Amino acid sequence: MADKDVLGRAGEDRAARYFEEQGFTVLARNWRCRDGEIDLVVADRSAVVVVEVKTRRDEGFGHPFEAIDARKRGRLWRLSIAWASAHRELVQGRRLRIDAVGLIGADPRTARLEHLVDVEVP
Repeated sequence: MADKDVLGRAGEDRAARYFEEQGFTVLARNWRCRDGEIDLVVADRSAVVVVEVKTRRDEGFGHPFEAIDARKRGRLWRLSIAWASAHRELVQGRRLRIDAVGLIGADPRTARLEHLVDVEVP
């Protein structure tokens, strides 16, 4: 596994723990379909949240959220709809939204974590 993949996996682990600490249940990790992959799907009583996780050692190439451009947001929404269609029983009665988690630091276990709620979809 490449160094970048190890960093990304550790960031996803940290994001999953963060959501669990906030009272969410992790429903899926690295869910794939032909259109792409969702990093995390979490839920609480009122919402099912598709989470995009971006992990960076530093901000030398920009803030992690800058990587979530309009094209990526549109793709995340399409993936969210695909996941919701495949798991209707888990979504029923809850709002579907997209959040982003950015982690900045050499070690994802101690990196600065930023949570952007309800990413704007183009």
